[in-house]
Amino acid sequence: MTDTSKLIQGRTGPWEIVLGLEVHAQVASKSKLFSGAAVGFGAGPNEQVSLVDAAMPGMLPVINGYCVEQAVRTGLGLKAQINAFSRFDRKNYFYPDLPQGYQISQFAHPVVGEGEIEVERDDGSVFTVRIERLHLEQDAGKSVHDMDPDWTYVDLNRAGTALMEIVSRPDMRSSEEAAAYVKKLRTILRYLGTCDGDMEKGNLRADVNVSVRRPGDELGTRCEIKNVNSYRYIQQAIEYEARRQIEILEDGGKIKQETRLFDPNKSETRSMRSKEEAHDYRYFPDPDLLPLILDPAWIKAIEDSLPELPDAKKARLRSQYGLSAYDAGVLVIESARSDFFERAAEGRDPKLTANWITNGLLAKLSEAGHDIDASPIKAEDIGALVRLIEEGVVSSKIARVVFDHMWAGEGDPAAIVEKHGLVQVNDTGAIEAAIDAIIAANPDKAAAVKDKPQAIGWFVGQVMRETGGKANPGVVNDLLKAKLGLA
Repeated sequence: MTDTSKLIQGRTGPWEIVLGLEVHAQVASKSKLFSGAAVGFGAGPNEQVSLVDAAMPGMLPVINGYCVEQAVRTGLGLKAQINAFSRFDRKNYFYPDLPQGYQISQFAHPVVGEGEIEVERDDGSVFTVRIERLHLEQDAGKSVHDMDPDWTYVDLNRAGTALMEIVSRPDMRSSEEAAAYVKKLRTILRYLGTCDGDMEKGNLRADVNVSVRRPGDELGTRCEIKNVNSYRYIQQAIEYEARRQIEILEDGGKIKQETRLFDPNKSETRSMRSKEEAHDYRYFPDPDLLPLILDPAWIKAIEDSLPELPDAKKARLRSQYGLSAYDAGVLVIESARSDFFERAAEGRDPKLTANWITNGLLAKLSEAGHDIDASPIKAEDIGALVRLIEEGVVSSKIARVVFDHMWAGEGDPAAIVEKHGLVQVNDTGAIEAAIDAIIAANPDKAAAVKDKPQAIGWFVGQVMRETGGKANPGVVNDLLKAKLGLA
């Protein structure tokens, strides 16, 4: 059944977007898929190129077993079928920055078969994206066009780098769902340690297949948008492309199957090459590489070594610590976040701890452009701050002041409280004296409180100001109610 909330209204009626993604994830490995050349970002041009990568005569590829293990690990994390038999093929297509003139990939027999991912929308609802396959292939190099007006330069550092191409079924129906899917996939890959997910460096990028149709009709003709490398660009590319296709169809035209590029400066897609007739890549088994035959015991050993994955961890955090679905969801986006929380929450109020991390620390880190690994505040110090609140040493308001000192690098919250004289005032005598003075100075307001009880807030504010914000709010409220006849 079509979800009418996701339909796009055109001039001639509603349309449905149908989306499938091919995500290229760079395998987290120190060397390339078929050579021992190093993999890493930031090296000088052509500094990480072996004779195999350069396709010198007589050079033969040798499979990197660790990359195969990483692909299997990813497949298991995607609840996918691991194929005991897989094979590498030659995809014959001209790549100006891949010297051998073909790409070594997997076609008929990928290492990983069908799987699925459960993805959460912004409103908390969940949808499932089916995975068609995951196969290993080598990346191409990079053509550099802006160094000379007459020449194109080629950097082969990326040539031969191991990629996992993760192909989804066309199960997404909005740009928001597509972005949510890529976010969830990235989180899983990072938990598994199989891809660092750095989209800015091109280590995770998506080819987005977009088509439109009338609700309930057969699938329309799709266009593929290549190499989109941010969530925002994925959404912008889909929204532009869907509108473009709808306008063509509503004007009586036909969609041409083609490959397109997204221009982030103009927020539009443009034609790259026609796919009206499918390319004949002339796949055939690579004669230099034997098929991969995987031992079931080896696969089982990899499965047994998998970490706790995001969905399982989210369920555990909710069950074990009583966290809300939102807080648990925020904490499991990165494994480092959830680990930080569990260290901070040891022996403390978990909900209060989660609140200080999600609404306090993560907000400050986001402003500074840092991940939690770069936090200037340790997990143990967040736990110590929560302890001070629990024990009544500081109020929530004072705790925010303490937190700012912690962020500035002053460390232990107890030492900060002592150094800056931030201990909460619990002395009822001192608080009572402040209240008496304020009531005596404002008899008209004190009399009016009986008819308008919410006006007690004004007195609370005056007492907190008189005590420098250090008075225990609970004690202040109790004493005020008693003295103003509201108890």
